Amino acid sequence: MITPPDRIPLPRAFFDRPVLEVAPDLLGRLLVRTTPDGPITLRITEVEAYDGPNDPGSHAYRGPTARNAVMFGAPGHVYVYFTYGMWHCMNLVCGPEGTARAVLLRAGEIVEGAALARKRRLSARNDRELAKGPARLATALDVDRTLDGTDACTSAETPLRMLTGSPVVPDQVCSGPRTGVSGDGAVHPWRFWIADDPTVSPYRAHTPRRRSS
Repeated sequence: MITPPDRIPLPRAFFDRPVLEVAPDLLGRLLVRTTPDGPITLRITEVEAYDGPNDPGSHAYRGPTARNAVMFGAPGHVYVYFTYGMWHCMNLVCGPEGTARAVLLRAGEIVEGAALARKRRLSARNDRELAKGPARLATALDVDRTLDGTDACTSAETPLRMLTGSPVVPDQVCSGPRTGVSGDGAVHPWRFWIADDPTVSPYRAHTPRRRSS
């Protein structure tokens, strides 16, 4: 059986590049999440780049920890973190091993397996909202810390796989500040999204969290 052009696994070399090259090139690519109930396929529509030790907004800015260890590993692996005590977010590691660059998957369109995603996203008003935002994306795909370190660029039946999909032409790629990033990292226009796509999440500037009295 001939594999369709959009279903060919992305090679590791795709991720072994500078993060600002990989991030916009992920738009339009397909992520397949294999679950016990069946596969869910996501078309990536919004991402953010994080440049390791050069980026105050990156989890790896101050060096390796138990939490971010996967970021310092081989490109093409999944980095999953837990935030605000309730949500998971999913990243794809890129650049040479040891450089700790990663791309946060911020939003996408569920193109296959929407019924499975709806079971996990009961509050979504429509299918466009199933993966509209990084925490919603991870929830819809049933991604948590147990998948941290998964190799996403392999032809084997792994829980998460990246496929070629349909890359977006440069004219359809928009860029701007990253959502919720503070300090020096707030000025970088390292958020990339597909123009006029209804699944892209709204931009929100960083809001300092108030301490309870």
